[in-house]
Amino acid sequence: MALENARRKARAVRVRHPGEETVVLAADTVVALDGRILDKPRSAGEAEASIGALAGTSHEVFGAVVLAGPGPAWREGQARSVVTFRPLTADEVAGYVASGEWKGRAGGYAIQLGGGGLVEALEGERSNVVGLSTDLLDTLVQGLVPAGGAAGDRYNP
Repeated sequence: MALENARRKARAVRVRHPGEETVVLAADTVVALDGRILDKPRSAGEAEASIGALAGTSHEVFGAVVLAGPGPAWREGQARSVVTFRPLTADEVAGYVASGEWKGRAGGYAIQLGGGGLVEALEGERSNVVGLSTDLLDTLVQGLVPAGGAAGDRYNP
């Protein structure tokens, strides 16, 4: 689902900006608990339910990155991280929800902010959980800029 969402985002931007030199970076993140996707909560009640469900458990975070362009070039990939939340009291869940960090966040938390305090263990890349796998992006960008390009030799094959 994360990869398909990133593909749709990239296509939508490419339609609006079709130039040969245009490069589009699109990404998406999906949080799954026991095979069930936890969407971005739409209310504090949904956020409380999401954080409560994650408390004391491990869940998967799937990140996808698409690079479209320049020209017809299309590169994409996926990353997976496993996040384990520590057990949380009802007051801790309510306190985190009251912070408002859950708004607009897959799974209802932000590991790079106060949500990091909910985490007991992380397997995989932290930046994937934040929302953009820098390891994956680095892999996809290799060779994208032609020799002598402004980005220098780092991105040439």
